[in-house]
Amino acid sequence: MAGETVITVCGNLVDDPELRFTPSGAAVAKFRVASVPRVKNRETDQWEDAKDGLFLTCSVWRQPAEHVAESLTRGMRVIVQGQLKQRSYEKDGQKHTVFELDVHDVGPSLKSATAKVTKVKGGQGQGQQAYQQARQQQGAASVEDPWSQSTPGTQPAGGGWGQQGQGGGYDEAPPF
Repeated sequence: MAGETVITVCGNLVDDPELRFTPSGAAVAKFRVASVPRVKNRETDQWEDAKDGLFLTCSVWRQPAEHVAESLTRGMRVIVQGQLKQRSYEKDGQKHTVFELDVHDVGPSLKSATAKVTKVKGGQGQGQQAYQQARQQQGAASVEDPWSQSTPGTQPAGGGWGQQGQGGGYDEAPPF
């Protein structure tokens, strides 16, 4: 992991995490975190949100992805740590650059909340079990592939999930 940019971001979830599975069955959850600093207005003596905030798209893989999808919801304050990645793509003839976070660790912030932690005992999460049951019941070919919705050369809104230079989704999880 030498040479990577690891950051920690504290903020609120913009939406509920979105859980998907690669064709090989690896879970991946995507979510966005808004980190907006608070500043004190000297005129009103009140704390206010700063005008510019950081909105960061995050993705987490495998078992932690299922834990995120089952545990976190929109509006929750979280602490997210991971590798910052920069990706460029072209859409409608214009070049765009986005920053995304490959999450290594995530959890609820206990600054103004409490949480009860439940350790998961081995095995697969409920989401992957349901996905595999659907594949078995309907046959692998008839289960809609959630990664096939983007066509090559296109990017979903908000930066997308595809690898750099590709419009589709990941075929496999990253090595960490």
